[in-house]
Amino acid sequence: MTVETHKETLGFQAEVSQLLKLMIHSLYSNKEIFLRELISNASDACDKLRFEGLSDDALYENDPELKIRVAFDKDARTITISDNGIGMSRQEVIDNIGTIARSGTKEFLQRLTGDQAKDAHLIGQFGVGFYSAFIVADKVTLTTRRAGLGAEHGVRWESAGEGDFSLETVEKPSRGTEIVLHLKEGEDEFLADWRLQSIIRKYSDHITLPIVMKAEGKDEDHAVNQANALWTRPKSEITQEQYDEFYKHVAHDFEAPLAHVHARVEGRQEYTQLLYIPARAPFDLWDRERRHGVKLYVRRVFIMDDAEQLMPAYLRFVRGVIDSSDLPLNVSREILQHSKDIEAIRAGSVKKVLDLLEGLEPEKYATFWKEFGLVLKEGVGEDFANKERIAKLLRFASTHADTPDQTVSLADYIGRMKEGQDKIYYLTAETFAAAKNSPHLEVFRKKGIEVLLLSDRVDEWVVSSLTEFDGKPLQSVAKGGLDLGGLEDEEEKEAQKKEADEFKDLLEKMQETLGDKVKEVRVTHRLTDSASCLVADSGDLSANLERMLKAAGQRVPGSKPILEINPGHPMVKKLKAEMGQERFGDWSHILFDQALLAEGGQLEDPAAFVHRLNGLILALGA
Repeated sequence: MTVETHKETLGFQAEVSQLLKLMIHSLYSNKEIFLRELISNASDACDKLRFEGLSDDALYENDPELKIRVAFDKDARTITISDNGIGMSRQEVIDNIGTIARSGTKEFLQRLTGDQAKDAHLIGQFGVGFYSAFIVADKVTLTTRRAGLGAEHGVRWESAGEGDFSLETVEKPSRGTEIVLHLKEGEDEFLADWRLQSIIRKYSDHITLPIVMKAEGKDEDHAVNQANALWTRPKSEITQEQYDEFYKHVAHDFEAPLAHVHARVEGRQEYTQLLYIPARAPFDLWDRERRHGVKLYVRRVFIMDDAEQLMPAYLRFVRGVIDSSDLPLNVSREILQHSKDIEAIRAGSVKKVLDLLEGLEPEKYATFWKEFGLVLKEGVGEDFANKERIAKLLRFASTHADTPDQTVSLADYIGRMKEGQDKIYYLTAETFAAAKNSPHLEVFRKKGIEVLLLSDRVDEWVVSSLTEFDGKPLQSVAKGGLDLGGLEDEEEKEAQKKEADEFKDLLEKMQETLGDKVKEVRVTHRLTDSASCLVADSGDLSANLERMLKAAGQRVPGSKPILEINPGHPMVKKLKAEMGQERFGDWSHILFDQALLAEGGQLEDPAAFVHRLNGLILALGA
């Protein structure tokens, strides 16, 4: 059958054009990685065919032996990488090659910096190894056909790495993908049998498929790589370099991992885990729906990628493989039905990852926390079975160091607790600066009591789920009444009671003046320098959480704050002296508005605040 060809020219997504320039300029010192990336993509295509072939044998088209072939032509100055994997349809070519990671995100452009090392890392983050072909080629021709579509559905894609690419329908008898690289001037080093084989053995020896080449001067294919699964080999036979190269293959990362664990589990279920912690966070870490970490194999046959049932969302940064010896090959359907076997493998894998994190040396753990700490915090509320273990791994900023660095563990905090202290005190705020400078900390600083400073959005979720640690309750310094227990002596408590009695009339008058703005006005003992502060009642949402929910467009139950005033502050003394004066209402509202601003809130009527403030300033100057 003759195929009617229609060639059209399409433009790259804007991000792709910039990426192609990066490929040429940022990775020139490590050109050989183009072959690793293209072989990894070919391996993935064969894995996908294996998976789809489980339910549709016809996709193999009487060609069941999956392989990857590498060839070169000195005269034409080309290198060809081909596979007989799943292939692509016309639309898949447009989606996968014309668009970066199918994301369309502006974040990619925002993070391009010109820094070579960082740019190289970005390329790995976005899973765009195909474009590495343009490091050595000034033209790339890709011919592909999706398995099962028939010869007349072949598609040819071609580009010179500029702003556009051509696309045409061609006849392709065999399924799979063939990529021809037309080498640039000066790249002839790759037109040598020994050079290509050495790159394959260096980067792709672990690929489970045979990577074949024709020996120079011969017509027979021979396998260049070992073609056995790395994770099936004894740990004693695997070098750190081999572990790292396998990680780069499975994670499509250009950087070595931070740590890994390789274990074989035996018993009622038998499976092997090779799991990695990356050194850096991927760009889409916060997309909880995008899961591309752990691959599931059954007896070395690829079953599923992005298997979210194998790893909880808070460990979505983990990369690697799990290979089971006794799961059925149709496990993909069982996963959707919550197989008990899969649940047991998931629990065992989570345990291994937490073991790995607990065993990291301090310097490495600090690197991990900087990259993935925010995600790990999600686990406190999501994984009840491991909540205590996750809590031990958490790190926070605190008044102990007064820096935004999150280095304080809950165990560290308890080790520094004052004699008589029975609570872990914390404060949540929108920013570290807001937390550090909050008036709620004044009495704690005076008494030398450490307070955790929580300014990540996820922290509100953490403290709502983690109510105690090691028998010590967590207590917000901005919620409920202040009870320092054994940290206050009887003399202090007596003085506080006396002040509350002395200011009883003032408190009643202020509450009447402020009306429904407040739930209560009371004397505070948490302030030493500020005149007033707002606190939430013990059963209400914190002010910070309420603002976050409103900003997200959620309706929240209305709750009024409690206004606490400092009886020793000159402004409060002035207010007490002017209880019967006309400016009393202005003073009361100023104290409320100041407290609201100090905790990061927004004034309901800023103009009224300015008017009152100006009036009081003028009155004082008169």
